[in-house]
Amino acid sequence: MHTRSAGKKSARIEIIPLIDIIFFLLATFIMVSLSMSKNQGIKVALPAAATATSLGDNQEMEKAVTLSVNQKGELFFNKEKVSSAQLGQKLATYKALAKDPKVIVNGETGADWKYVVVLFDEARKAGIPKVGINTDKK
Repeated sequence: MHTRSAGKKSARIEIIPLIDIIFFLLATFIMVSLSMSKNQGIKVALPAAATATSLGDNQEMEKAVTLSVNQKGELFFNKEKVSSAQLGQKLATYKALAKDPKVIVNGETGADWKYVVVLFDEARKAGIPKVGINTDKK
């Protein structure tokens, strides 16, 4: 007759709870990453507006170009610093390559309005009809 000794237990690693935790973490990371919106422009302090709304579908906005102007009057195409002449060329190239071109304007709170108008003017010259302004919610 074969018996086990009562004082000696073999150690077991329970893998089922570990798998449950891994799946929970995976699902959490996927949900968080889907809810994040991608801002392609430089970081600026946006003006606040009471009627600010979400930019909409994240996949559509990822295809959009972000034009930014800071307080110093520097212009940016996504995160690349450009002059107004370079901006026009880049927008014309973007319009030629994109099926449905969209532009988002980020104007820093203290930026001079004349620089923000340059961004709109260059987008209009390039023939891009969909131009929006990015703001924070009040």
